[in-house]
Amino acid sequence: MTTGLAGAGEGGERVLLYGPGGLVEGEAAGELAVADSWLVEEGRVRELPAHWRRFGAGVAEAGGPDLEGFPEAVARALPRRGCWFPRVELVGGRLQLRVRVAPARTDAVRLWAGGDDPRRTPRRKGPDLGALGKLRARAVAAGADDALLVSDDGVVLETATASLVWWEGDVLCVVDPGLPVLAGVTVAWVVRRAGGLGIAVRRSRVRAAELSGREVWVTNALHGLRPVTGWVGADVAVGPAPRVQEWRAAWAAAAEPLPR
Repeated sequence: MTTGLAGAGEGGERVLLYGPGGLVEGEAAGELAVADSWLVEEGRVRELPAHWRRFGAGVAEAGGPDLEGFPEAVARALPRRGCWFPRVELVGGRLQLRVRVAPARTDAVRLWAGGDDPRRTPRRKGPDLGALGKLRARAVAAGADDALLVSDDGVVLETATASLVWWEGDVLCVVDPGLPVLAGVTVAWVVRRAGGLGIAVRRSRVRAAELSGREVWVTNALHGLRPVTGWVGADVAVGPAPRVQEWRAAWAAAAEPLPR
């Protein structure tokens, strides 16, 4: 069994297969069926049980094995020093852990609205990551940081890497979960915190133009909460973001130690 990884090699990545003996060096062959990832900073993580619930549901949907023992093995294997962005995966019917150094993080995002939605399984993270990565690369080439996804009739869904929320007055708005979107772990935390603060939450269907002048955030496990500070390929005015710093501080404070 491999535990307490001190590092992940010169390339910043190491893959460990899960089996009867625990996690061992190796990588499964086949297509990526399910994936989930979270940020680990100095041995602390946010919303880890929610990530495991989402991953477990995806594995069950994909016909994968029971997760018994896997979360515990992953927790033991993750480094307690440094900044990491591990990913758990189901590949070729096998569970595995990809230990990765965390990419650079940013505090704001520019969204590109010029691409088509390439997803085949929008409610399950994993199979579409390659296509979404290519779409995001197109967004970067266009001068943005991420790509906005919309439905065939122009309704805003999410981005290539994150969920989307916005404010209408004092009401927090989220994308209607009846639309083909991933169940975002970070956005669920945002909704839960809003409820705890007595803030009204509205599940909405809007087009990009309706976000003009609004405070808009994108949320994911790597970056947390980021305000949208630019729109590329869409005539949408950037709105001020007076709330985001306080919410980012609350998100930072939500980190908890990895299980032993």
